[in-house]
Amino acid sequence: MHYIARYMKPFRWRAAGGITVKFFAAVLELMIPYILEYMIDDVVLEERLSLVLLWGAIMIGTALLVMFLNIYANRIAGSVARDSIRCLRHDLFQKTICLTGTRFDEITLPSLISRMTADTYVVQTFIGMIQRMGVRAPILLIGGIFVSSMLDPYLALLLLCMVPVLAFIILFVSRKGIPLFYLVQEQLDRLTRILRENITGVRVVKALSKTDYETRRYQKQNDVLTHADLKAGITMALPNPVLNLFLNLGLSFVVLMGAYRVNSGAMQPGVILAFLTYFNMILQAVMGINRISMQYTKAGASAGRIGVLLDLPEDELAPKEPALYPPAATTDYITFDNVSFSYPVSEQHYDELAADRENCVSNISFSLKAGESLGIIGATGSGKSTLIHLLMRFYDVSEGAIYVNGADIRTLPLKKLRSQMGVVFQNDTIFADTLEENIAFGQALSKEQLQTAADHAGIGDFIRGLPEGFSYMAAKAGANLSGGQKQRILIARALAKQPSLLILDDASSALDYRTDAKLRATLRKEYPSLTTIVIAQRVSSIKDMSHILVLDAGQCIGYGTHDELLKSCPIYREIYESQMGTA
Repeated sequence: MHYIARYMKPFRWRAAGGITVKFFAAVLELMIPYILEYMIDDVVLEERLSLVLLWGAIMIGTALLVMFLNIYANRIAGSVARDSIRCLRHDLFQKTICLTGTRFDEITLPSLISRMTADTYVVQTFIGMIQRMGVRAPILLIGGIFVSSMLDPYLALLLLCMVPVLAFIILFVSRKGIPLFYLVQEQLDRLTRILRENITGVRVVKALSKTDYETRRYQKQNDVLTHADLKAGITMALPNPVLNLFLNLGLSFVVLMGAYRVNSGAMQPGVILAFLTYFNMILQAVMGINRISMQYTKAGASAGRIGVLLDLPEDELAPKEPALYPPAATTDYITFDNVSFSYPVSEQHYDELAADRENCVSNISFSLKAGESLGIIGATGSGKSTLIHLLMRFYDVSEGAIYVNGADIRTLPLKKLRSQMGVVFQNDTIFADTLEENIAFGQALSKEQLQTAADHAGIGDFIRGLPEGFSYMAAKAGANLSGGQKQRILIARALAKQPSLLILDDASSALDYRTDAKLRATLRKEYPSLTTIVIAQRVSSIKDMSHILVLDAGQCIGYGTHDELLKSCPIYREIYESQMGTA
């Protein structure tokens, strides 16, 4: 829970002001039954209507003042909770954006979404509640017992006997509830994952007639979540009837004892009315403390999940000391030196499983000079995209080294390394924004620069033909664009960055052969000094590259030019003949 205190700290003076207002409101609220008792037992006996009206007006005024003070304090509490969680969400987003590939795979996307939405909302609710009820309830409880003991010590003794029992019930149930709410959030993560998969893949589900299957899968996880939530809810709701039972029994004893003492003349009638009002206040306070306890349990589970994310080390992929990774004696722009890599498993199983995992890529070596190009081809799952992930340092190599301009990429700041690269991934993203923003992507580009990048990517004519031009609004994930249009917009985005290294990961799969050939010719003509790495399934997309790397099951089975590979690599020749014909 120290994260809640940390994010409330910048707003502590505002919160202190609201708590102070809430304190005075609670104290004034305690005065209302006392005024009532004074009116009944003293003012009424004087038989002066003006005095009764005066004290009645004082009581009404006090009640109105309490109401306005509570409204003002609640508004402050709401603003503190809102602003605290705004800062927390910002830090969570920043942390998520900077997560390494390993950490992202470990936590999973649905869990990240759940922590940034559901968990932060639970914490926000708790921050607001602790400022509102966390001040009022204890004051009403303690103050109610104190004032009622001044009115009649014998009746107050009944209340004092019940308080330890009630406190024990609340604390016991709270300790039982935290693990249950952890389980609820974990099941919610799984449900979010299934929901996200079905929403993003709804066309596939419908096309393969798997609607009923996915509905059953969702329903099964939904039932598991419901059961876990029900168990946690029942556990946390258990104190309510128990507390009500004890408090109502206490109220019955108060009425009986009070009636006896009034009848014997030991207590005034106004005292029992005031005492019953204080008893009702104490009842509300105990129920309020129980609600705080329930919300504390939920917030504790959510804050723990948020803390796991915020506590992840910041410097996992920070630049390493050059002395540990000395530069390579080479003039090449990019060098892969005997690179091997396997995707890690979770930390708790890493040691026992790491030795048994096969490398996704093994002993990959090649070099590119500035301005040269490399085509990578191979079967699905052969490790083509993994090489790009390693080059961009989403993951660190397991063995070997990757050099850029002779420097091991582990010694380079990530921003400096990636600023050299323009990249289009296999499943890249079109944002729900204008085409201008999708291409510029945060860069201050002129219209001429935008148009040049679009023309070189082969999408300029299409944009000029739109009534809105570059102001045309793309739908989420580019749903209102064709596959080829989306890929060319993504290529324009990569070119607009004016990189020294262009990476195209299967970025022309949706283009017809003619458009693909025209795009490659434009890149060669307009960017002669640009180093290019292209991952493709078509031989036609890479046959003119300076070098071609053929992968199979993570192994390099061929490296050279197109003509060299036709002679030396049977698998490459087989791919070529199946696509282009034996001629």
